[in-house]
Amino acid sequence: MPYPPPATLKQFLKPYDRETQTLALALRALVLEEMAPCYENIYDAYSAVAIGYGTSDRLSDGVFHIAVYAKHVNLGFNDGATLADPKNILLGNGNRIRHISIKTPEDLKRPELRAYIRRAKKKAIADARKLGEPLPKKPRGVVSIVKAIYAKKRRPK
Repeated sequence: MPYPPPATLKQFLKPYDRETQTLALALRALVLEEMAPCYENIYDAYSAVAIGYGTSDRLSDGVFHIAVYAKHVNLGFNDGATLADPKNILLGNGNRIRHISIKTPEDLKRPELRAYIRRAKKKAIADARKLGEPLPKKPRGVVSIVKAIYAKKRRPK
């Protein structure tokens, strides 16, 4: 694995069953194959372990994220509401975020996952250019940062 998971991420995933941990880490590897070099912002949040990916450590520069739940993992697109969805597979109805739910290892083999990741990354770069924002300097490799650890958590038992 070119970008091994940080020890803190593995620690945050321990309350989940082995299958969910495996799905989360496999999805992380797939995302990093498409996104690296990048920033990986890790949150041990109330109802999920969340890992955001973007061009800096700022939440506003996030392109997509992984959310780990008790029996599945979501691949979320931060601007998914405006992302082209030709396969009509994005879930959610909020103002910004859409996601794809990953429940089995076979779900990770769907070719549209990589296509949507590439599309979201390309759109984020194009949107930054339209706003005239300078693109952040790419880091070397993957910069993993634990951004928040919530005191109260709702986790699998």
